[in-house]
Formats: sequence, C-alpha cells, structure tokens
Amino acid sequence: MSGPTIRDIAREANVGTATVERVLNDRGGVRTELAERVIKAVKKLKYGGRRLTPHRGIIRIEVLLVQPEAGIFYADLNAAFQRISTSLDPAILVHRTVVREDDIPGIARHIAKPSLRRAGLIVLAPDHPEITESIRQARLAGVEVVQMLTGSAGEDVPYIGIDNYAAGRTAAYYMSRMLRGSSGTLLAICHSGAYRAHRERIRGFSDYLTQHMSGDHRFHQVIFGHDDNLFSAERLTEALRDDASVMGLYSVGAGMEGIAAALKAHPAKVFWIGHALTHSAAKCLRSGLMDICIDGAQETQARRSLDTVLRRLGLIEGEVNGAPVQFFTITAESLAASDGCNESRLRNGTLSV
Repeated sequence: MSGPTIRDIAREANVGTATVERVLNDRGGVRTELAERVIKAVKKLKYGGRRLTPHRGIIRIEVLLVQPEAGIFYADLNAAFQRISTSLDPAILVHRTVVREDDIPGIARHIAKPSLRRAGLIVLAPDHPEITESIRQARLAGVEVVQMLTGSAGEDVPYIGIDNYAAGRTAAYYMSRMLRGSSGTLLAICHSGAYRAHRERIRGFSDYLTQHMSGDHRFHQVIFGHDDNLFSAERLTEALRDDASVMGLYSVGAGMEGIAAALKAHPAKVFWIGHALTHSAAKCLRSGLMDICIDGAQETQARRSLDTVLRRLGLIEGEVNGAPVQFFTITAESLAASDGCNESRLRNGTLSV
C-alpha cells in the first residue's frame, strides 16, 4: 500500500495542495493557523516517516508560571521545561511566560486573550474563579490546556501533579511515628489558601492526625507564609514563641530559608517535614534541621504536562499516563554525596496511609 500523498494531507487539513507544499518546503507565506493544521495532518498521516516538517516553532505551547516572592519551586520547574523543550520536534516551540502571582486579573486576561496564537497552554496559577473562567474561554477557542498545582477547571482540563492529599497523609504518617511517646503540638505552614494542592496537603495531614494520633499530640495551627522568606520566618518565630510545646512542623510550600532561620534560632529541636528537593532543602536535610523531604518529581511533572498537550493535539502517539505523578520521600541518609538536587530518592508508594 502506498503512503499518504500531498492531496491526502490537504484533505485532512482542509487546505489546498499549494498550501501543503509551501509548508512542507518551508517557503513561508502561510498563516500560522493553516500551517499548524498542515503539520498536524502530516503527523497524523505519518507522511514520509519524517519529523513534523522543517517549519520551526510553528506549533506554540505556552507554559504560564506565576512568580511568588521566593519561588524556588517555580524556578526549578521553569528550568525543567527549558531542558525538555530542547528534545522536542523543531516544529514545536515551548514558550515560558512568568507572571506576577498577585495580578489575578492580568493572569486571567493573558490566558483568555493572548497576544500571540498558541495551540497548547500549561497553567500554574492560583485557584481563582477569574482564572478558571479564563481557562474555559481558552478551551472554547480550541486551545489544549492542562493545569499544574491547582486543578480547578473541570474534567476537560487535565491536572498534572502528585496526589497532594496522599502527600499530606504521608507526612503525618512519618511524623506520628517519629514523635510517638512525645507530647506537644504540631504546626503547618503553607503559602496561603490560594492553591488547591496546598489545601489538599494540609487536609490530608490533618485527617491522618485526627484518625491516628494519640491525645498527647494536637494539630495546633496553619501559618500562611506566602512563600516569602522574611514573612515565613516572622510568622513561624511568633508561633514558636507563643507555644513552647511545638515539636513538629509540616511545610507545604516555599519560603524554606525563612523557615530554616526560625528553626535555627529556636532552642528546641522541631521535627520538620518539607516539600520539594531544592538546594535549600538538601542543605537543611544534611544539617539535620529538616528530617524528611517529600519531592514531587518536577521534571516528571513538566514532561507529562507537555506530553499531555502534545497527545491531545495529536502530535504524539500512545497514551500518556493519567495517574498522579509518583512522589518520593527523602532523608539525609538517602542523599548522594554530590551537590545539587540529583540526589537519590526513596520511592514512596509502599505505605498504606
């Protein structure tokens, strides 16, 4: 059986054969929307067994990242998208846009009414009705969207990330066992209530403690540090000063350097479980200040987000894993001697929490 022809591609893309020839030969003069349709048809029909086309960067996928005051997690995720984008077909351009976290109307406008055409959109932004509505508008315009950290836009918009409720329960599992026989209070600190991921982690943590911890322990307070180092340090210092019986802390966001500063100044050891294996987290683990880190495998999250968009655009074959991304529990003992965040990880998944 002969392979697909230019006429087949033109029929699939609903364009003329001259348009197909211009795109395939990279001669320009074709509207982005039409060139995009031709590329999708080429890929779908497996024309010539080639990579998409010589047309570079014609299919644009935007990664929209919010930038909090101390966004180490977001910086690492941005770097992961940059690394992965270099391995994609030249026809695919991954454009990373960083926006201010506190500008909700601006984020919503950018999602709903971008200045440039895009085929796909990956959104990491607060859970807010304006943003949810803007994602709905983008979907109505034919853009394939996925969300990270917060999944709020409905079943048609995939959420890519870890099972945050399970992560919170895992933190409580370890804390309740490591502090067994002790008496005191537990604290949690997170950015705010702006992200569903953070709310789910706190809920899982609280639920597990309610179900399993003895009367010698109590979950006392959730501190909102807004991922700001100075503010996190001030709020945590106040909480430690007000309650001398604090013996455990679960931090679910950033602001890690501020948290570390407050714990260093505190006279008693506080059992600390944090999130995301950044350089700061690795340093805190090695020093003994942090006891356990739960890492969400940011590189995997970035890779799966891009794969999900490409699959929904019809640009890659095969199914993309739709299950939550596997997270890891890390201790000082499991860190490699090398620097950076390429430490060996202890895979979580054998616990029933």
